[in-house]
Amino acid sequence: MARVWEAPIFAIATVYFTVDALFSAITGPITAWLSRKRLLERVRRWVTSLGPYQSFALFAVPVVILEPAKPLSAYLLGTGHFLPGATVFIAAEVLKLTVVERLFQLNKTKLLSIPLFAWAYGYWRRMMDFLESTSAWQTSRRCSLKL
Repeated sequence: MARVWEAPIFAIATVYFTVDALFSAITGPITAWLSRKRLLERVRRWVTSLGPYQSFALFAVPVVILEPAKPLSAYLLGTGHFLPGATVFIAAEVLKLTVVERLFQLNKTKLLSIPLFAWAYGYWRRMMDFLESTSAWQTSRRCSLKL
């Protein structure tokens, strides 16, 4: 019975990580641009001065606040409100990835010093490495580079 669920779960995970990868391609330049702004220098210094667990708490806040936007956008899409649903999803995803990516870049060493975070990150990295090694991912990547 468990094998019946493997293909749908794999398909859902692939779509989820592909969407995240696409949005990461969009948010990467935004994050780089923000990191060069002098106005945010004090914020950067403050963020990097935090300890590992404070850094983790700060890292978790945007995830906890913005992750529920995905089910909300699915509800809006499912009830026929395409534009609001798509807007909520895109805005929340871009905000989350921009903020979370920057916080991770600033505090990666501290975050990885937390054993459970390091384990979860390692597990996520192994999943991504596996997905990126599949022929479907490689084909999608080649097609996106041609565009």
